[in-house]
Amino acid sequence: MKIKLLDKYIFFQVLIACIGCIFIFMIIWIMPEIFLKTVQRTINGTYTVETAVSILIYELPKVLNIAMPVGMLLGSILTFEKLSKDSEITVMRGSGFPFFRIIASVIIISIFATGFTFIVGSKILPNAAVKLKAIKEDSSISQFVFPVKYKDGSMNKILIVPNFDENIIKDVIVLNFYKKEQEKGSSLLSSIIVSDFIKYNYNDWTINSGKKYLISEEGIFESIEDVENVKVLKGKSAINAFKLMKYSIYRDRELTNAQISEYIRLLKKEQMDDEYRFMLNKYIQRFVHSFMCIIFAILGCILGFSKPREQKFIGMLIAVGIIFSYYITIPFFDLLAEKDVLSPIVTSMIAPVTCIALIVILKKIKDL
Repeated sequence: MKIKLLDKYIFFQVLIACIGCIFIFMIIWIMPEIFLKTVQRTINGTYTVETAVSILIYELPKVLNIAMPVGMLLGSILTFEKLSKDSEITVMRGSGFPFFRIIASVIIISIFATGFTFIVGSKILPNAAVKLKAIKEDSSISQFVFPVKYKDGSMNKILIVPNFDENIIKDVIVLNFYKKEQEKGSSLLSSIIVSDFIKYNYNDWTINSGKKYLISEEGIFESIEDVENVKVLKGKSAINAFKLMKYSIYRDRELTNAQISEYIRLLKKEQMDDEYRFMLNKYIQRFVHSFMCIIFAILGCILGFSKPREQKFIGMLIAVGIIFSYYITIPFFDLLAEKDVLSPIVTSMIAPVTCIALIVILKKIKDL
């Protein structure tokens, strides 16, 4: 019965602190940028009151997804700093409770927080982001570049679509390459096809009319000729290219797990290596970010443990540094993965592995 009372006591102390920290963090995060910009545009007449409220509601999942691990870290620190200050931790340790038994209820909360964060990031956030994009009437126009390679990896052609939305493909440029020149170690254009419009017929991309600029093997422009009914893509490549083009107008947070998984598969199949590594890194990060709730909760408990004369602000200062380092380095690791400096698995796991190592070190230093 004493054990159950202890667990309940710590459970509710941590739960209230974490909810409070999440709420405060969301207000601090949303107020300066999202809220003020929305209010300003509402006053200017850009948004109606109804639109402004909808925007704030659909912005919440993004902020909540960021705030969950932060709330677990700060909530755990505040709770255990209070318990240390009131000598309750000393009593628990004196009664023979080991460290991980004391924080058992915190780990249970963090497991639920991990599941909730994963659901928010993989299901709620993508739907909210798409609806938010529609409300703001963000342009879906984007540039799409699709390389077509031979089986040996050499370049066959590159399709450039500088202007498209979900239904219209226009202003297409096709760069064709000499294969034998690539065998000599160079990539030389054989021709350039320019067309105002391209037609997609499920299994082929057909240029109805356009101009073809012929280039000699010496790299000298030769002539211009009219082209009609040229199939620049056909079969699986045509289908995959169209799917990839549709996916490319969305950010990673606007895609569900199933969509981003298919996107990654298509990128790998079509040998679009840079984008493949980037999206794979973002996909793994979804799982890692959710798991950080557990790691941050344990780390917060350790930082909250303090001796009677130990400075209380040190743990909170370290926590702020950890939060800042965690979020500020995400774009840097994305770039490392994209440019193949490090594997996406490595870049995704650096943060949790570092935090776990910090837990081990701090546990030994604090003699827990």
